[in-house]
Amino acid sequence: MLCVSFAAQAEDASGVLLYRYVDSRGVTVLDRQVPPEYAGKGYQVLNSRGRVVQTIAPAPTAEELARLQAQKAQADANAQLLQRYSSVGEVDKAQARKLAELDAMIASIQTNLQALLAQQASLQSQAAEQERAGHEVSPQLLGQLAGIRDEQARLRADIARDQAARVQVQQDFAVDRARVEQLTR
Repeated sequence: MLCVSFAAQAEDASGVLLYRYVDSRGVTVLDRQVPPEYAGKGYQVLNSRGRVVQTIAPAPTAEELARLQAQKAQADANAQLLQRYSSVGEVDKAQARKLAELDAMIASIQTNLQALLAQQASLQSQAAEQERAGHEVSPQLLGQLAGIRDEQARLRADIARDQAARVQVQQDFAVDRARVEQLTR
C-alpha cells in the first residue's frame, strides 16, 4: 500500500523498481516489494540501474512520536503567545491591567467588609443596651449578628481568593514574559 504510492512516484522509464530493506536477521534484501512487517523500519527505492531514487525513513518510535508531539504543542503555544503579545511591553501592560482589576475587586470587597464591621458594631451596641437594661438579647438581633459574621467570613475568603489569584497572575505573566522575551530576540 504505502510502497505502491512511493513506487509510483519513483518509477523510472523502464518501469522496473527494486526495494532494498533489512530483514529480521539483519540481512539486506533486494526485492520487488517490501513486506509490511519491514516497511515501518525504512527502506530504499532503487531504479533498474540500482541507483537509489528515494529513501523512506523508518517510522518514528513511541518516544520520538511523543517528542514530536511535545515540540508541536510547544510551537502551537508559542504561536498563540506571539499572537497575543508581540512584545514584552505588551505582556507588562496586560499584567498591569489584570492586577489593577484584581486590586479594584479586593478594594471593593474591603469596603463592603468595613461597612459590615460598622453594622456589626452598631448591632453589638444595641445588644449591649438590651443586656444592660436587664433584657435578653432579641433572637432577631442575634440572627442579624450571626448573618453579619457569616458575610464577613465570606468576604474575607473572597479577599484571600483574590489575593491568591493576584499571586498566580504574577507568576503566569512572568512565565509569559520570559517566553515572549526569548521568542522575540
